[in-house]
Amino acid sequence: MRAVVLDGPGPADALQLRELPVPVPRPGQVLIRVRASGLNRSELHTRLGLAEGVVFPRVLGIETTGVVAACPGGELAPGQQVAAMMGGMGRTFDGGYAEYACVPVSQVVPFRSDLEWSVLGAVPEMLQTANGSLAAIDVPDGGSLLVRGGTSSVGLAAAVLAKQRGVTVLATTRSAARAGALHDVGVDHVLVDDGDVADQVRAVLPEGVDGALELVGAPTLRDTLRAVRPHGTACFTGMLSNQWVLPDFYPIDVIPNAVRLTAYAGDASDLPAVVLQGFLDAVAAGTAVVPVGRVYALDEIAAAHEAMEDGTVVGKLVVVP
Repeated sequence: MRAVVLDGPGPADALQLRELPVPVPRPGQVLIRVRASGLNRSELHTRLGLAEGVVFPRVLGIETTGVVAACPGGELAPGQQVAAMMGGMGRTFDGGYAEYACVPVSQVVPFRSDLEWSVLGAVPEMLQTANGSLAAIDVPDGGSLLVRGGTSSVGLAAAVLAKQRGVTVLATTRSAARAGALHDVGVDHVLVDDGDVADQVRAVLPEGVDGALELVGAPTLRDTLRAVRPHGTACFTGMLSNQWVLPDFYPIDVIPNAVRLTAYAGDASDLPAVVLQGFLDAVAAGTAVVPVGRVYALDEIAAAHEAMEDGTVVGKLVVVP
């Protein structure tokens, strides 16, 4: 099979397309014929040497979609459409940048859909992260949400999910030229991130938002917390800035009175099959959208990583074998 191998941290061209043996699954594992895999900042962190616990050489890719090629334990039937994510994929064992992926059954979520594979490949990790983060924030139906890092794939997915529940969504972008992409997924108020988003939020909602999803990371967290009303919740989920540590963190100074701060870092167990199926059905019915930015072939993986690192594409990047 063809697979993209990373021998160690390096630039985008360190990702090398090679021929590898097709993995042989053991009981408790599933061999997936890969149809499409989403790209994630986590894989960028791995390539840059910022991720912990990675064993090289490694086939990257923390998520994939495809069909079951073999399942020795019989948990899933051959031909079943599946998504797989997290649990060490692309870090401690080989992931989705390949024509086949062998993963634990526990990391696999079955579904059925006639959507294009390039669309399906964009969904699993994006939906899992957005759904899990919103559950952690627990914004009430009809409430308000700030998405800091709104044009990221998770930010766009979070907006889609929140709008399905009648939530007023405020989302940030560093460029006013990207406002259209946010409005297209239902964002009510687009805020150009100049570093002082809290004041912009309170110009719209003087009491602050019910919840905030922090996807940029440590540099903007303090300001994001200032945008949340008392007894509201901010969730630290993403690190688009590649900075995830607050130096000299003093909670009383950083967290406003009565504002709650939580975090989300989940796995496949946080994406029930019914949630995945329901979202895919909504996309097929035209009541939800999947923000696909661009689709790349497997031999274009270096260009895909360069686009991800530079932030030149709005929406989810997908690679197809």
